[in-house]
Amino acid sequence: MSTVTIDRPPLNLTELLAQAQEIGDMILASKEVQEYLYWKRAVRADSEAQQAVRRFQRQKERFEECQRFGHYHPEYHKALEQAQQAERELERVESIARFKAAEAALDELLHAVSETIAHAVSDSVKVPGNNPQPTRKGCGGGGSCGCGG
Repeated sequence: MSTVTIDRPPLNLTELLAQAQEIGDMILASKEVQEYLYWKRAVRADSEAQQAVRRFQRQKERFEECQRFGHYHPEYHKALEQAQQAERELERVESIARFKAAEAALDELLHAVSETIAHAVSDSVKVPGNNPQPTRKGCGGGGSCGCGG
């Protein structure tokens, strides 16, 4: 195992934490955070959105109850269909749709910052994402394990 020498003076922990705080402040001042917070408040204040959320929660709970017994529950397919319909209705509410878009943009920003920091350390550092269906194949996609993924 070989060691790599970096030609940078070491930061002490206090400096590192101060720089991390500065990055946090910059993120808080970003357009993405401002949009996210605006639409989060808008959803809370929107009575149509709140009704849609309550409808969706009721249908989701009903489906989850049926799901405990699986496909053999007599109401399973009906409950699934109603939950999916409630979710589609939820996504048609403008404030909710805009909130979801703002949330996705903020998630992309945070992931990009995490990736930049991780890759400043090493290109082989893995950066987790929130995407439930990752675009990379194999273990991490970097190829460092030799799996070809």
